[in-house]
Amino acid sequence: MEKQTVLSTDLAGQIAHVLIEALPYIRRFRGKTLVLKYGGNAMVDEALKHGFARDVVLLKLVGINPVVVHGGGPQIGRLLERLGKPSRFVDGMRVTDSETGRGGNGARRFGQQGDRQPP
Repeated sequence: MEKQTVLSTDLAGQIAHVLIEALPYIRRFRGKTLVLKYGGNAMVDEALKHGFARDVVLLKLVGINPVVVHGGGPQIGRLLERLGKPSRFVDGMRVTDSETGRGGNGARRFGQQGDRQPP
């Protein structure tokens, strides 16, 4: 048996308002691929995880093809700290050398598989 969700009139109105505002974008991007960055901070907050997953499903349901890429900033920062490498940012972007970049790839590969930590 399916669980039914009951919406208040206020919540239903808010949802309708958001969808009306989104309609031009849904029309414009229907059938297109949209790349979404799933950042490291959103990966550790349950409410943000749920909201992100819900939004990805909604995009697919309206005909947009979401592709999710891993941001992983906090995980990369922790790994670099363990390796004794400084994290340096310029205009909000992490700046790394090639050795540090390889370490960041390891954090993205291993940092979000349950509690498993990079070696």
